Amino acid sequence: MPLKVGIVGLPNVGKSTLFNALLKKRVALSANYPFATVEPNVGVVAVPDNRLQALSELVQREESMSEKPPVVPAVVEFVDIAGLVKGAAEGEGLGNQFLSHIREVDAIIHVIRDFEDPNIIRAGGSSNPKDDKELIETELALADIDKVDKLSTKPVLYVYNVSEEEYESRIKNQESSKDQVVISAKIEEELVDYSEEERKEYLHELGIEETGLERLIKKAYALLGLISFLTAGKKEVKAWTIKQGTKAPQAAGVIHTDFEKNFIRAEVVSYDELLVHGSRSKAKEAGKVRTEGKDYIMKDGDVVEFLVGS
Repeated sequence: MPLKVGIVGLPNVGKSTLFNALLKKRVALSANYPFATVEPNVGVVAVPDNRLQALSELVQREESMSEKPPVVPAVVEFVDIAGLVKGAAEGEGLGNQFLSHIREVDAIIHVIRDFEDPNIIRAGGSSNPKDDKELIETELALADIDKVDKLSTKPVLYVYNVSEEEYESRIKNQESSKDQVVISAKIEEELVDYSEEERKEYLHELGIEETGLERLIKKAYALLGLISFLTAGKKEVKAWTIKQGTKAPQAAGVIHTDFEKNFIRAEVVSYDELLVHGSRSKAKEAGKVRTEGKDYIMKDGDVVEFLVGS
């Protein structure tokens, strides 16, 4: 099952605009009134990972293939949840629906309106970023008082949605924080219509390497302490999601449950070492492919071949 992240916030903060941009298409209804999203929209989004294409090219060269094997990235499932309002814990607005959807996600992206626009009304008790953040946190805490599952203890990534004019200056001031990210949902949605070349040119003009969404997805992935190990073969090059601290047999079990039970050993090389040597065979000749047993703790970027019994 993919990681599931809920996008929450007060009405009209840019949640649905952000969701549309995440999916690179216009799915959720973006409208200038509360509760434009009544039922949660769900979309599966790839975790950006440039290593996959490089590995695919490496496999193509080493195996003398006419085409590169396809790449299969790790994914995150995003849920665009109806806007929360003050009093949701007591059932105000769509509070009950909101809270039930929150229980089903692994982490929360809290979108905070940090822009001024007289054409977009503030709703649900919204006033300013600081107070809006506290309002949502209060509603989650109130909902938790009689609950065993403790919703508000779920990891939260704060997304400050800023204006197009302030984006460039703000992004350089707030990116150091591990639990918050600055984006302009409007810009990200517009980038959906750009070609890959146009997108790169725009980012270059801003002096940044990744879109706000790419940074958001990576931070959401890291928020839960997740890493990716990689497999690379003729059939496909794939990223697999595991928790930090996962041992080799349990990582093998992510591929197939029988692999954990019948695990013998893992042949492991780091992505960086593999790229330096240009092929698995050359990395092996250089002594960079290691044989690891049941106690080996997987690392992000490990490129693995598992040996399993029958």
